[in-house]
Amino acid sequence: MNDSPDNSQLLKDLLNRVEALEREAPKDQLTLGVVSGDLEHTMAAFMIALGATTFDTEVEMFFMLRATAALRDPKKTEGATLDIEPSPVKFDLKKHGAMSLEELIKMAGEVGVRITVCNLSIDLMGIKREELIDYPHLSFAGVASLIDMCSQSKQCWFM
Repeated sequence: MNDSPDNSQLLKDLLNRVEALEREAPKDQLTLGVVSGDLEHTMAAFMIALGATTFDTEVEMFFMLRATAALRDPKKTEGATLDIEPSPVKFDLKKHGAMSLEELIKMAGEVGVRITVCNLSIDLMGIKREELIDYPHLSFAGVASLIDMCSQSKQCWFM
């Protein structure tokens, strides 16, 4: 009677386990839950998103609550500027060669950052879908989608 394990069977079992782990492993993806409605947090979220894309990381942004106001298009609403909480900090973006929020959003769209807007949040905030920015990777979903995004991502941040 031979008690030594069959090496070929052990190898097959290990390969099957590795394949299963790879299927279940999180993607090289960052999920950003954006909940704050102020300019600093919104700009920071887009800066982080763009920074992550430079490392070939996929980025999902989930906007909810007051942050949804940052996605309003001033040309589609009565306001003359983005409907976002004013910043207590005075930014001199041009002096430092920094992009404006509008420029950050445009670049994020160009590099494939996906934005999902919380259905309940825009209803609570009184925002209509047609008032939002034209963005190539914009979708609408509930919080369950955020949970799913987080479960598939290597990193999840909330701002």
